[in-house]
Amino acid sequence: MSSEQTATTISARALTRHFGAYTAVDAVDLELKRGEVLGFLGPNGAGKTTTMQMLTGNLAPSEGEVTICGIDLLTDPVAAKLCIGYLPEYPPLYRELTVDEFLSLAVKLHRVPKPKRRDAIARAKQRCGLSDVGRKLIGTLSKGYQQRVGIAQAIAHEPDVLILDEPTAGLDPNQIRDIRLLVRELGAVHSVILSTHILSEVEAVCDRVQIMHHGKVVYGDTTCALKTSNTELEDLFVSLTQ
Repeated sequence: MSSEQTATTISARALTRHFGAYTAVDAVDLELKRGEVLGFLGPNGAGKTTTMQMLTGNLAPSEGEVTICGIDLLTDPVAAKLCIGYLPEYPPLYRELTVDEFLSLAVKLHRVPKPKRRDAIARAKQRCGLSDVGRKLIGTLSKGYQQRVGIAQAIAHEPDVLILDEPTAGLDPNQIRDIRLLVRELGAVHSVILSTHILSEVEAVCDRVQIMHHGKVVYGDTTCALKTSNTELEDLFVSLTQ
């Protein structure tokens, strides 16, 4: 495998999804390199969640191809998915389990070798600020802590790629700040796709921005390029999607 292949963690080409006569995602190209955080933006119904479901192997594309760390997601989905950590908009948490029990289940599902599971759980809890709540039932935790548990399950197996769909939805300002700091930290080690409606979040933590509208990519560039051009992200977003 070439150095270019290992540097590129996600490569999607002409990714398309039809639902009957309706095209939800239309020939989307997306590339992410190791150590990058991509802000994935768009109004409701733009096709972001459908795209992320295809990138994670939860939804088959009608057309196009996806490779994860050089592995074809369609022909070798098990190996490709082991490289991915995914936090959907509504985290699939088992509220009747403790944090430790849930993360123990997560590392088993992610095929972490048995001798390494205890350390993997401890590391994920430490990174997500959960070290003191391991024995608490998930259902008793605040919304912010439940989001942390969702992120912890996504990173417990040390994936190359993290895909986070609205990780700060419904959180208070202090919780949003904590999650932002965590995403920035994760971006130094993993590749991260961050879908959010909070534009200041993208400006604070992302290296690149990609905007979708009506199933198509209508903008893609670095946040540095935006700043250099003195373009406000909010103005750009409104002009492209209104």
